[in-house]
Amino acid sequence: MPDRMFGYSRVRFGESRARRLSSHLSRGDRSMPAPMPAPMPAPPYAGPPGGPRLRSPAGLARATAVLLGLVVAADVFACFADVLEVNVTGDIADGVVGSDLLGRADRADTLYGASGIAQGTVLVATAVVYLCWLWRVRVNAEVFDASRHRMGRGWTIGGWFCPIVNLWFPRRIVADTWEASAPWGARGGHGVVNAWWTVWLVGLFVGRFAFSSSRHAETADELREAAKAMLVSDAVDIAAAVLAIVVVLRLTRMQERKVLSGELPTPLTPALG
Repeated sequence: MPDRMFGYSRVRFGESRARRLSSHLSRGDRSMPAPMPAPMPAPPYAGPPGGPRLRSPAGLARATAVLLGLVVAADVFACFADVLEVNVTGDIADGVVGSDLLGRADRADTLYGASGIAQGTVLVATAVVYLCWLWRVRVNAEVFDASRHRMGRGWTIGGWFCPIVNLWFPRRIVADTWEASAPWGARGGHGVVNAWWTVWLVGLFVGRFAFSSSRHAETADELREAAKAMLVSDAVDIAAAVLAIVVVLRLTRMQERKVLSGELPTPLTPALG
C-alpha cells in the first residue's frame, strides 16, 4: 500500500469563492449568512513536532515475506541434503561398501555444503530486510501508543545482537509493537508472536547442538546422528520461518487498518528503557 495512505489531505478554498463571499459581506448583504468554516481534516495520527512519523510498512513487509519464503526453500533443500547424508552415513555404519557408495557419499557431501551456503546467504539478506521492517513498525507503534513499549527504540535492533538478552528482548519488542498496533480499546493478544518465538528458540538450540555434533563427529555412527540432528534443526527452521511470515503480514495489516480507521491515538508518552 502506498506511503501516502499514512499521510493526510488538506482542504483549501478557491480564491474566487473567497472573493465572492467577501464582496457580499462588504456590501452589507444580509441575505447570505456568513459561511460556516469548513472543518479541516486532522491528520489521523499526528505526532509531536520532530517526533516519530507514520510510514507504511507494506513494501518492507512484502519483501520480508518473500525472503522468508526463500528461507523456507533453502531449508527444504537442506532437509533433502540431510536425508542423503543420513542414508549414506547409515550405510557406511552398516558396513556397506562399493563404488556406488562412494559416489553417493560425494554427492551427499556436495549437496550438504551447498545447502549450508544457500541457507547462510538467504539468512543474511532476510535479516537485513526484516530488521528494516521491524524498525518501521516499531516507530509506527510508538506513534500509536508510546506507553505500550517497555523497551527503548534502540533495542529494536540492538536486542538481537546482545548476548543473553537476545533470548527475550526481540520477542518483547514485537509483542509491545503488536499490542500498540491493536484496535483502539482492544487487548492485542499475541499468541502467534509467542508461537513464533518459541519455535525460533527451539530451532536455535537444536541448530547449535547439531552444529556441535557435526564438528566433533568422527565415526559413521556419529556422523549419522549429527545429520539427523541437523535434519530436525532445518525442519524446525521451516516452521519458524512460516510463523515469522504470519507475524509480519498480520502486524502490517493491523497497522494499516488502524490508520484507515481514522481514530485518534492515545496521548504520546515517553518510552521507557
